[in-house]
Amino acid sequence: MEYLRIGTELVAGFFTLFIIIKILGKTQISQITPFDFLSALVLGELVGNAIYQTETGALQIVFALVVWGSLLFIMESVNQRILKTRGFMQGKPSIIIRQGVIDRYQLNKNKINIDQLQTLLRQKSVFSVREVDYAILETNGGLSVLKKSNYDTPKKKDLLLPPEELHLPYTLISDGKVLKENLYDCGLNEEWLLKQLSARGLDKAQDVFFAEWSKVEGLYLVPYQGFSYDAFLKKLRLT
Repeated sequence: MEYLRIGTELVAGFFTLFIIIKILGKTQISQITPFDFLSALVLGELVGNAIYQTETGALQIVFALVVWGSLLFIMESVNQRILKTRGFMQGKPSIIIRQGVIDRYQLNKNKINIDQLQTLLRQKSVFSVREVDYAILETNGGLSVLKKSNYDTPKKKDLLLPPEELHLPYTLISDGKVLKENLYDCGLNEEWLLKQLSARGLDKAQDVFFAEWSKVEGLYLVPYQGFSYDAFLKKLRLT
């Protein structure tokens, strides 16, 4: 009976959490703020603690999760509708480098030292502070960087090059399995794919770990390690 009780409470907690996450939206994961992080911890603790308390049943767990989830939903709705509450509830971005000058006040305010700042910059492929014109610490802890013009990557319009149409690459084979929907979206078929594999010395899709097709660059293949990669490259040079 004890195992049945725990199992019932786990199932009830699982589906209730799933529904709450779906209602609150993807920002709980992709743009997590300190408040969202604490909310996720509380939701987990409510389920974890309640499961091992014999006097707490599945209905009590669901009730606690629904109340907490409702509070989160109300807060999110308020933030969506009332602009003034967003800065208070979600925080505001902080400019920690302005026109190439590090703002020590903002560093201290956000509890960041210079070593942590350098780490955040390196994660943005910036290895020297002198390259940065502006750096903004976002509410989720990420860093947005605007480089000085001398260090910024030139764009096509800067080089007076004509714009090109962009094409989304499609994954055709993943782990040896043909993704037929993507294949058809490209206007291709399995017969064409098998011919391409045969031209590269591959007998079947199961020999391919990953295959991607682009309208501009064509087909890109990564065979399984068991396949002779040297023979594969030799075959590519011949074709």
